[in-house]
Amino acid sequence: MRNRRGVNWTLENEPWSVGVARRRVVAQLGEWGYGPGPELQEAVEAVTGLLVTAAASDRGRRISVHLSDQERQVCVVALSHQAGAPTGHVLDGDRILHEITEQTGVVGCGTDAGPHGRRVWAVIEL
Repeated sequence: MRNRRGVNWTLENEPWSVGVARRRVVAQLGEWGYGPGPELQEAVEAVTGLLVTAAASDRGRRISVHLSDQERQVCVVALSHQAGAPTGHVLDGDRILHEITEQTGVVGCGTDAGPHGRRVWAVIEL
């Protein structure tokens, strides 16, 4: 992650993790000087919730949330850390991507799986 700021958090795979991730992402954006209006903040929270929910559905013991920014865009990534997840395109990934792209400010998103679990990400224009 050269030339951009970034943070990450590891969370237990529990129902409360969605709310924690939303709050941490919004708080970090504030620390970085982004003051998204109410509509955009709601979209950031919704996207973060969708990403974390998707990663949590793999039923790993933990998930991680990664946040980076560059030129008024932020990338939010959720990783399931579920070993043995199928590699390549994830089934039901299209539904998740559709829900993410419906949110205000989303300029890109994707999902894939590898040896360290499923990765679901979105880029949001602030």
